[in-house]
Amino acid sequence: MPHPHLVTLTATTFVTWAGQRITAVALPLVALEQTGDAWTTGLVGGFAGLPLLTSAWWGRRLRSRLKSGRALAVLLGVQVLGLVLVPVAAASVGVGAVMLCASGLVTGATAAMLAPAQRALTADLAELPGNPPGVGARALAWQDLAHRSSMIFAPALGAWLLVAWGAEPLLWCEAAAVALSAVAMATVPAAHRGSSASWDEGVSPSEDIETPAGPDAPNRPGAAGLDEPGRQDPPDTVPSVRSVLRAHPDLAVGIGLAGIGGITWFAFTLGLALLGAELDRPGELIAAGMTGYGVATVGVSFVVPLVIHRVPRVPAIVVSWVMLGAAYLALPMAAPNLLAVGLVSAVGGSTMPFGIAALNALIVDRTTGAERSAAFTAETVLHSGGASVGLLVGGALIGAFGAGPVLVVTGLMQVVAALAAASWLRAARAGQEPVLAPPRQGGARLREAG
Repeated sequence: MPHPHLVTLTATTFVTWAGQRITAVALPLVALEQTGDAWTTGLVGGFAGLPLLTSAWWGRRLRSRLKSGRALAVLLGVQVLGLVLVPVAAASVGVGAVMLCASGLVTGATAAMLAPAQRALTADLAELPGNPPGVGARALAWQDLAHRSSMIFAPALGAWLLVAWGAEPLLWCEAAAVALSAVAMATVPAAHRGSSASWDEGVSPSEDIETPAGPDAPNRPGAAGLDEPGRQDPPDTVPSVRSVLRAHPDLAVGIGLAGIGGITWFAFTLGLALLGAELDRPGELIAAGMTGYGVATVGVSFVVPLVIHRVPRVPAIVVSWVMLGAAYLALPMAAPNLLAVGLVSAVGGSTMPFGIAALNALIVDRTTGAERSAAFTAETVLHSGGASVGLLVGGALIGAFGAGPVLVVTGLMQVVAALAAASWLRAARAGQEPVLAPPRQGGARLREAG
């Protein structure tokens, strides 16, 4: 039977993303109606990206405190305050650029801390004594499915509610969803030995039982992977993102490729939209591409949690980005045939859930505690932050060089980066011999250097 707190974390992921996607169709309309200026429609999203891009630095100390559902519930409560700024202002004093920027900064700062902290808490809960190995990777894969599944119905539901209710009432949907998630999140405890979160009644909380070690256990600091009750990392020992990536080259490769994928994502979204306009099929190519990609990724996401424990981590990551890059290369040739565009997009997207799940599983396998939070932060910053940067400059690049050439170049970037990263990692492993510490008194276990 699934651990109830892992189910809660997955449910909150679904609710918050559904609320965000339902509200997304209304926010630009409210901004345009209230200000009369088209440039303000992207202020919330734009300013939300600023704290995300810098969270690896300003959030370093805060990460060590986000160890329980209650701490995450507080962040969700702050996020609710940021979300209600716009609808409250729209109903009273009116929405201006300053209010939109403030809402973006608050929601962006909380989201930048919430996503990696929630994944780290999920992995920590999955490693409680009595749980079989591999639960953490599967739980994170289920959360990815919860996030992706809202793509299928939430935009359409938002459009229907927009017609039925109007734009301003619809803004309350995301705030209500996040508030509901905060209430549920507050019931999730911290993960540590002796915690009431342990669900195996056959294991005494006081027993010193370690989670069964997997093939990556020698590279993990602390085989049990669990913090002592109430323990917090001293401020001077909180690891930086850079130090974590240096210590784990395979994580650096996976997270780096995710960053490149984020930066080049604009070529798929903006590129197909503008390519359709160039070929006199406005809106049709992007609809076909997003439909093919969405259906494929959601469908595959149902399978990933069942098999992720058997999927080789680094190969799955590399193959996923090679396939998506190859899809980018093929899209200009597939256009303007809508069926071909949909099929190419589906093929490119079919491996992405495996790649994302493999990266999350690799972080779970390689890290614990504060290192784990830092690794998940790096993944969020580089991928989501990279996507924000890509969208910022992508329109200008497509305007200068054309949608087709930009798709080809960004596809080549992903393929070459993935293959080069795999070659570098293979060479690094071949040139590094395991160094074992000599036995010490007390039966200290041997650990692989680095």
